[in-house]
Amino acid sequence: MRYFVLAGEPSGDLHAASLIETLRVQTPNAEFYGMGGDRMQAAGVELFQHYTKMAYMGVIAVLRHVPDIIRNFRIAHEALLSVKPDVLILVDYPSFNLKIAAFVKKHLPQTKIIYYIPPKVWAWKTHRIHRIAALCDEVWGIFPFEPAFYARYGYRCTYVGNPTVAELSPFIAHRSSCTANRSSLIAILPGSRKAEIKNCLPVMLAAARKNGNLIVCAAPSIPDELYRRYMLPNETLTRDTYGTLAKAKVAVVNSGTATLEAALIGCPQVAVYRIVTSRWLGWLRPFLFKIPYFTLVNLIANEEVIYEAIGPRFTQANIERELHRLLTDESACERMQQQYANIRKIISNNENPR
Repeated sequence: MRYFVLAGEPSGDLHAASLIETLRVQTPNAEFYGMGGDRMQAAGVELFQHYTKMAYMGVIAVLRHVPDIIRNFRIAHEALLSVKPDVLILVDYPSFNLKIAAFVKKHLPQTKIIYYIPPKVWAWKTHRIHRIAALCDEVWGIFPFEPAFYARYGYRCTYVGNPTVAELSPFIAHRSSCTANRSSLIAILPGSRKAEIKNCLPVMLAAARKNGNLIVCAAPSIPDELYRRYMLPNETLTRDTYGTLAKAKVAVVNSGTATLEAALIGCPQVAVYRIVTSRWLGWLRPFLFKIPYFTLVNLIANEEVIYEAIGPRFTQANIERELHRLLTDESACERMQQQYANIRKIISNNENPR
């Protein structure tokens, strides 16, 4: 059995590696190839390209790297035609992966296509659901409400559980065992893409400096120099993101998978994201987004668990105010912890929140 696994970002690399370990138990003699990161490679995948050469976000970044993107498609096409996998597993990263699925459907019709962690069509770009159904033999969702959403359109999605709880269990336990002596330590998670870091980190740092000591959590394969450009000489940079969340009093987190990870570990947080055209967000939102919230934490809970300093709300003053509230109002943190516990229950017990 030959698998080709394609992940284009750090979180996809992590979840893909966990999936590969499970598949190895089921099919010990299987061969794994793909495009991803260090964790997939450590799980025994022969990589044709590392995700650090693939993760481009935003119109400007994409236009700037058009030759690289074309080259990545060529690498993927050549690798797939060479390997001729029995199964192609796509992990998130829809702009790239859906095009690869179309290529495989045309040139390798015997290859089974599985979308693991499909695009968040329940949030935006709902039209993609039809293309996913047309291209993929199976869709494996990690949120318990996804099967019902697909069923509304006459399609099948299988909820396979969310791997994040198991992956983070040591850090969840560690935070539970060391509740004291956190003082005012603030974890800063500015994202995993260079554009996100440049756009958000300066404001995140300025807001955190007025509320306590801070530690900046660096993403895999992003050089220290990019973070240091905005940091003061005496400020700490770490690669131990989960360990830092386990011991921090609060966190400022760039919206994405990291908000869910912080919630599962149990770190109170404020979510941030800079949208370049944020002044038009209020008018455009009903047309672009089908959801009441932007963060996974609030979407899963179906209520505002964490404050979203996103779009026009992404200001230093807003972040400062929310950090101060979380650092000084114990009842607010306790309430957030109760909501976090409910999110863990929803994900772990396969309960449908809607």
